[in-house]
Amino acid sequence: MSEVDHNWDDGVTRQQGAEKSVIAEEAYEGCVRQDWTHEEIKSLYELSFNELILRAQLVHRQHFNPDQIQMSRLLSIKTGGCPEDCAYCPQSAHYKTDVSADKLLAADTILDEAQRAKESGASRFCMGAAWRSPKDRDIDELVEVIESVKRLGMETCMTLGMLSPEQAERLAKAGLDYYNHNIDTSPEFYREVITTRSLQERLTTLECVRAAGMKVCCGGIVGMGESRADRVGMILILANLPEHPESVPINMLVQVAGTPLYGTKKLDVLEFVRTIAVTRIAMPRSVVRLSAGREQMSDEAQALCFFAGASSIFIGDKLLTTNNPALTDDTDLLNRLGIEPLALPPLSANGSDHPPGAR
Repeated sequence: MSEVDHNWDDGVTRQQGAEKSVIAEEAYEGCVRQDWTHEEIKSLYELSFNELILRAQLVHRQHFNPDQIQMSRLLSIKTGGCPEDCAYCPQSAHYKTDVSADKLLAADTILDEAQRAKESGASRFCMGAAWRSPKDRDIDELVEVIESVKRLGMETCMTLGMLSPEQAERLAKAGLDYYNHNIDTSPEFYREVITTRSLQERLTTLECVRAAGMKVCCGGIVGMGESRADRVGMILILANLPEHPESVPINMLVQVAGTPLYGTKKLDVLEFVRTIAVTRIAMPRSVVRLSAGREQMSDEAQALCFFAGASSIFIGDKLLTTNNPALTDDTDLLNRLGIEPLALPPLSANGSDHPPGAR
């Protein structure tokens, strides 16, 4: 190739990059909006890594203290035997894994775990049950649990499967702060991962949660073999909900032997960081939670996620049924980064609806 041809190609590349940057610049304002387009989200992904992370950090600083992280604890209160066929989940009854089916933990046991979580520095206690949907008698027991954990001064969250409007109202009345119900992936890729529950059923549960007055925790999983277009599609749904989820967990697939997704090609960690950054820009006031998959990440990768806008991690040796980094490792990393755990109380002093750590 001649020098002239080479210079011409460079010019074209710069022009194409400028066009993408213009689209991304129009998309980036740091304000809350629910009219994102697929092209806008896609254009953010296509920015240079440096530019994307810078923009995400600027948005993050508008709404959060960049040197604070909320430490949360996630406990499996009812493990295994789930009738759903989520291809990533070792708790599904469809797959042969090392996870056994257990009954709902006793209320005292759950409360003891919450107390230990608080003593370890967690300000948020999340409880997960492997159900398609809870029975009303289960709600009776969980109301007592919620009220007890709330008395510890902790923020509460539960994920129990699909809810009826009446069940959502009972949980809200008991004082449950958040309800987690992830959409997992894009509409196009969804049926590749789950066939026993539709995406619309998930969205209907979110509507019940909102109607009952609880806050929404809703995110997804990446690294399941989906394309970047699927990651764009997942964020697009979340960012265009009538209200953004106050909490958006972004999970890296943890591969478990016996599940259909075991052996899936691992996602480039920089693409994961990009997903954190795009999520931060698209939903500026949401708490972006760096969730499953941290044990497989280096300290440097986690630090990039924090810089890209993640402001929460889960502590404890288990994340439901899979391994999680040791608390000593997390404490050491946060100390080296100069990041402090968010202290109780989780809500702002004036009682506003800002998510924990929000400005």
